[in-house]
Amino acid sequence: MITIIKADGSAERRQLDAMRARAAEKNADIELAVKAIMENVRQEGLPAVERYSRQFDHKAPYEIRRERLDEAYSACPSELIAALEHAAKNIRDYNEKLLQKSGEWTSPDGGRVGRIVRGLGRVGIYVPGGTAAYPSSVLMNAVPAKVAGVGEIVMITPPTENLSDAVLAAAKIAGVDRVIAVGGAQAVAAVTYGAGFIPRVDKLVGPGNAYVAAAKRLAYGALDIDMVAGPSEVLVIADKTANPKYVAADLLSQAEHDRLASAVLLTDDPELARAVDGEIVRQTDYLSRSEIMEASLRDFGCAIVCGDLAQCVEIANEIAPEHLEIVTEDPRALLPLVKNAGAVFLGAYTPEPLGDYLAGPDHVLPTSGTARFFSPLSVDSFLKSMSVLEFSREALEPISGEIIALAQAEKLTAHANSIQVRFEKENTP
Repeated sequence: MITIIKADGSAERRQLDAMRARAAEKNADIELAVKAIMENVRQEGLPAVERYSRQFDHKAPYEIRRERLDEAYSACPSELIAALEHAAKNIRDYNEKLLQKSGEWTSPDGGRVGRIVRGLGRVGIYVPGGTAAYPSSVLMNAVPAKVAGVGEIVMITPPTENLSDAVLAAAKIAGVDRVIAVGGAQAVAAVTYGAGFIPRVDKLVGPGNAYVAAAKRLAYGALDIDMVAGPSEVLVIADKTANPKYVAADLLSQAEHDRLASAVLLTDDPELARAVDGEIVRQTDYLSRSEIMEASLRDFGCAIVCGDLAQCVEIANEIAPEHLEIVTEDPRALLPLVKNAGAVFLGAYTPEPLGDYLAGPDHVLPTSGTARFFSPLSVDSFLKSMSVLEFSREALEPISGEIIALAQAEKLTAHANSIQVRFEKENTP
């Protein structure tokens, strides 16, 4: 069951505050332990990584041979390979359309200016191990990097007893260059500083447990990261035309991630809220992760009944959800009002799992309200740019006085001198 709240200015506020609180919680003990791991790896290199790897994963790190990826690909069911290939194609096509190009043009002052856009040199992709096996995340992280022209893509994953064939097959399909069996905070430290055969990377992307998340926070600055992901969340805006069976199914699809996941319904129709609640009870009964879903919906799920759809969007913008579904009579009519969301799904036949797996846009999305200022992972995440300037004497001379005036105003006489010496009489050709 979910709690049904009538928006009155305070009841829904308490719910929003609870959602923020779950994302703000940090474990000080984890932070302290990870800080020590990061520092020891920075100072000692590979021996420290090996020590921690044996301690936590009972196995030293090692590189997975290319033949193992081929074997994994062959071992997967043909229908899974077809789905992975299809997903990779859609992700590739989507990101190719977004790809920025280098360019130069003539400035108003007659010089040449522009920008060179290039892929990062080396990127790391963290892939969780253990019971988790997410081949879709491999594609979502690696394919955009490949489209960006990243020089080398290194996948790191814990050295579990039985590495997932699906994950390794996805690495092959996505074009991952190296796969190294190393996990946890020690893996993050290894690719941050470099450790023996484990190379230093320019950026690290991909999900992980609390130790990995803490390590990524500490590594930021020595390398770039995608984001520190919080608990998963979906918010559905629906009106009386929505099918409660579909809405309930979509809320449950997010609630099954973990007990901290958030699933919220915003509607202007109290009857729909009650019908969705009934469907949640019915569907939960036959789904495999019922205990997780029930805990998630009890603590971080609700239906908020608003005065109208405009108020629904207003609350949605404040929450800035990872996934926003609009299931109304005319979903596109509300789209211009949406300011903050990781991804927007329009209509009854655009459920959130479509975005998770096959549509093309990335499923690595900002969580915990960070969609107010962060964007989804994409090819842009793996690009960097350099400015280019080229002025002739004839283009520089007319504006030289203004540059000198600005430099003198900032008391930077060497800046002014750099311009002045170019136009002294002895330098005249």
